[in-house]
Amino acid sequence: MALKIISATEAKPGVNIIYEGAPLTVKTLDISKTGKHGAHKCRIDATGIIDGKKRIILKPGHERFEVPEVMKKRGQIISITGNDVNMMDTETFETITLPMPEELQGEMKEGIQVEYWDVEGQKVIKRVIT
Repeated sequence: MALKIISATEAKPGVNIIYEGAPLTVKTLDISKTGKHGAHKCRIDATGIIDGKKRIILKPGHERFEVPEVMKKRGQIISITGNDVNMMDTETFETITLPMPEELQGEMKEGIQVEYWDVEGQKVIKRVIT
């Protein structure tokens, strides 16, 4: 469920968009001038919120993108088993099992609080709260 729809020229750095079903965060936006018979062309460099993959998108300026609903929540780690983290949401007390992000492996311990994002029903751990 998208919150709103924006054009490619409005996809400024830091804005979240959905492209080919994947939620992305825009890193850079380059807009070319209009040609004799054409429209603005936009080159968007974006990184996946869930998978972390870099994507380069080339679209006309009038192309539309959906803006995903991103809910930032807190959870407390209950246990760590291999690469999976079992945590409890601190507001709803729901238990969730998520994969451990590679960049946070050294910081993850039982009992600490983390921030996780719920993006269109997909959940991912983003940072450790100190």
